[in-house]
Order: sequence, then structure tokens, then C-alpha cells
Amino acid sequence: MASWSKNRKLIYGGSTAIVIFSIIVIPAFIHFYKPPTCFDGAQNGNEQGVDCGGSCERLCQGAFLSASVAWTRFEEVAPHLYNVAAYIVNPNTEGEASHVPYHIILYDKDGVIITDRSGTVTLPPHRNTLAFQGAINAGKRVPAKALFEFTAVPDWHKRADPLSKISIGSKSYIEDSGGSTMSVTLNNRDIYPLTNVSVYVALYDADGNALGFSKTVLDEISASGSSIAPFTWAIDRKGKVISTEVLPVQE
Repeated sequence: MASWSKNRKLIYGGSTAIVIFSIIVIPAFIHFYKPPTCFDGAQNGNEQGVDCGGSCERLCQGAFLSASVAWTRFEEVAPHLYNVAAYIVNPNTEGEASHVPYHIILYDKDGVIITDRSGTVTLPPHRNTLAFQGAINAGKRVPAKALFEFTAVPDWHKRADPLSKISIGSKSYIEDSGGSTMSVTLNNRDIYPLTNVSVYVALYDADGNALGFSKTVLDEISASGSSIAPFTWAIDRKGKVISTEVLPVQE
């Protein structure tokens, strides 16, 4: 009987605790708890600005460094067709700006616009990248200058480098009178596959000037595996290419 009495007291005590928890604790939690609100147009919670900082993914103005454009170049890859690229430096190790709109303008020697091409570029965390436009038809006009401009302010968000487990295994650039090719092996040290990886390359002469550039997309790099990114140009750069740079980004 003593055992039953003790069990009954425990049951009653437990029931009472549940009732108190339901009546007092849960309503109090609901009343005082304010979930992060990163899209309400007001600074609240632990935000460091309006809908930015703290637990929000979006970074506040003072929490990131501006991207810069190191160079903008064009190269004729076929009669009247030009590849154009801008090299963008992202100094933020954990800041990404996705699908930032831009335009690239080609001018002739008289400063008259030949063409104005629009696009978007993702600035990956801890990586530089290219804004690339391929095979732009200039007609019978000859470009003399290229200008790159963002058409909207990049919207920066906290993100770790998704390609931190990627390494460049080998790269080979070959040219002859018929053209030039390059192949790049990318190794994935992650236990998960990586999908939709854009691979940009830039070719430099002895003075560090960009001579050529291109882009290819790898649908997937398998877990703990590797993939080869191929590039082809129908031009011979006559031995001027001294170094190459590979710029992968997950877009």
C-alpha cells in the first residue's frame, strides 16, 4: 500500500506540474519570445541594423568590404566576335552577393558605344570571379575599350565558402596554329557531390595582362571525386600565354 500511495503522489505531482507548465510557462514563453524577424522593415531582436546583422543572413553596411574590379578586357575569338570579361575581387571571407546585375559596354576608338550587354554575377565568399560575356558580335566595328559597371548595389549575405573542399589538381594549356585548348582537373575532397559549378579561366602574358578568358559549367563533381573542365579557342596566341588562373564558383 505504501508503494501505491507513493506512486499516486508522484502521478498527482507530475500532473500538477504539467498543468502549471501549460497554464503559466508556455503562455509566458509565447508572450516574451520574439523570433528573429529579418524581413519586417524594422530593427528588432538582435539585429545590428534594419533586417541585417545578428541572426539575419543579410549583412549590414559596416560588416562587409566593397568588391572591386581589377580589370576589364576583350579578345577577338572569331571574325567580329569578342569575349569580354571583368575580373572582380571579393575581399569578404564570409560574404556572398548572389546574382548582382551589371552591364559591359564596348566602345569604338571614337568613344561611341558598339554594344551594351547585361548580365548577373555571383560574388562568392573568399573568392574572386569573372563577369563573362562570350561571343559578342560587334559587326564591322572594332572595339577599342570595354567598361564594366554594376547596375545595382550588391546585397551581401553571410555564407561560408561552399567550394572550400575543392582543389585544382592539374591544368594544361596548349596552342598551335589551329587554335588553343585548356583542361583543368578539379578535385572534390567533400563526402558530398557538388553541383552546378561554373569554372572561369583567365590567361596572362609575362606582364600580367589578361589575354584571354572563358567559362564552362560542370553539372556535378562527385563526392571524393574529380571532374575535368575543358576550354577551346579558335585562335593561336603565339606563345604569349605565360600563366593561367582558375576561378571556380557555385552559382
